[in-house]
Amino acid sequence: MHTRLLAALAILGVAMTATAGAPETKAAPDKAELDRLAARFKPVDLTVDVSTLPANERASLAKQVEAARIMDALFLRQVWAGNDALLIDLADETSAVGAARLQNFLIHKGPWDRLDHDRAFMPGVPKKPGSANFYPAGATKEEIEKWIGSLSDKEQANAKGFFTTIRRGADGKLAAVPYSLEYQGELDRAATLLREAAELTKQPTLKSYLEKRAAAFTSNDYYASDIAWMELDASLEPTIGPYETYEDEWFGYKAAFEAFITVRDDVETGKLKKFERELQGLENALPIDKKLRNAKIGALAPIRVVNVVYTSGDANRGVQTAAFNLPNDDKVIKEKGSKRVMLKNVQQAKFDNVLLPISKIALSPKDQAKVKFDPFFTHILMHELMHGLGPHSVKTKDGKESNPRLELKDTYSALEEAKADISGLWALQKLVDKGVIDKSMEESMYETFLASSFRTLRFGINEAHGKGMALQLNWLLDKGAVVVGADGTMSVDRKKMKTAVAALTTEIMELQAAGDYARAKAWLEKDVKIRPETQKLIDKMTAVPTDIKPRFVTAEEVTGASAGGGS
Repeated sequence: MHTRLLAALAILGVAMTATAGAPETKAAPDKAELDRLAARFKPVDLTVDVSTLPANERASLAKQVEAARIMDALFLRQVWAGNDALLIDLADETSAVGAARLQNFLIHKGPWDRLDHDRAFMPGVPKKPGSANFYPAGATKEEIEKWIGSLSDKEQANAKGFFTTIRRGADGKLAAVPYSLEYQGELDRAATLLREAAELTKQPTLKSYLEKRAAAFTSNDYYASDIAWMELDASLEPTIGPYETYEDEWFGYKAAFEAFITVRDDVETGKLKKFERELQGLENALPIDKKLRNAKIGALAPIRVVNVVYTSGDANRGVQTAAFNLPNDDKVIKEKGSKRVMLKNVQQAKFDNVLLPISKIALSPKDQAKVKFDPFFTHILMHELMHGLGPHSVKTKDGKESNPRLELKDTYSALEEAKADISGLWALQKLVDKGVIDKSMEESMYETFLASSFRTLRFGINEAHGKGMALQLNWLLDKGAVVVGADGTMSVDRKKMKTAVAALTTEIMELQAAGDYARAKAWLEKDVKIRPETQKLIDKMTAVPTDIKPRFVTAEEVTGASAGGGS
């Protein structure tokens, strides 16, 4: 494995020098502790039946996996400028503790534990930079903010854009650098592989997406490829490029590279088509001022159920993604809507290995039996659907048009995840009441959500999903919708739950529409906490895996080489 890692880095040419910074002061974990940290992620084989794919499509799939591997190298660079040099050192390390550090590094894509407030598990590394590697070493958040404020509107849009880094020139001045230049070598190679994959496939929409995404890697214009991705209708469902902005903890402006290489599940996708027809009705019924609703949401809102062949970069660090809703570009969303992609084999693995064991500890005996896979799967779908609904524009004080992401800055991601969760639960109830979903779902969806809230909180409240879930659970506890029993377990008060869910949906969406950063910041500081009664239950879950660690068996088979991720 060490040889492969070094060879990959040498080919990609990503070795860099670590940036200076004050190292963490806590003692680094020893091998026993490192082994315990790694054991929180249960190895699971992810397999997909590709036997029915024609030979040319399997060959295209292999090229897509090869391109996706490059996203890991890019993501490492984005997380921290010192990651690549550190990885090379770890790959050369022959000691037992070195091997244990390498294992954890590969899980978290860096030397910081994403489940423990980004605590360093290696000696001599700085605290995890909130700026990641998107902004110049030595710059302050205030300096960047002041510089952006001095620019023209067009220059500001570029500086705040998803696909630029901010660098300091030889003259000391700040400038926005397009990803196509910053990561030119890696993106050129990835573009070549995507073009080769496009030549192999016989599926027109897949060919179009692969070609346009390859072009975007070199032009830095992702609009056409995002449209092509929305129109993608093929047996293979790749998603590759810079998307989510979680790593940019300063402003939430910059997109990190990731890849999901998947095979569509036609049977399960067909079952969920009915939800596509319900989106406008849900938008029209949102519990917010009707002026804040979208009279017409994007024309396309496809739902895809897929099985994962390979993930990389931001899609494979720490806790595994179970579903996603893309693109994030508001221009594309307004024109085309957004696509929801459900990763079924990942979700099933999480439910079996994590959620069921958690429910036996956290929930009251009467509620434990109500935890089911179907509401778990369907709520994840509704979470992704609701990302595309609700306010997507903000009118600033000076009358300019903006959006919640830009106005809410570092608070946006946590609030958006909380919005999608809680409004997804609200939407499930609406669809049950309407008869779109069978009434039996109502008997288990709230209890399953409560069990799943502990699954998310164990990820830590240093990242968006954990922050958003802490906000929700504390709200539900305060409203009496979740009750703590004499034995310390929690249960659902169904009547209060419905009211509390609707009220929190209103609170978050109207805050997003207002773009009130100060109010958002104050709310998160007040309620993003794990309370004692919650912590007691979490402390009892030490024997339960926190998440899965995928072994990409099918990816290894189609490429004839290790696909990583579970070595």
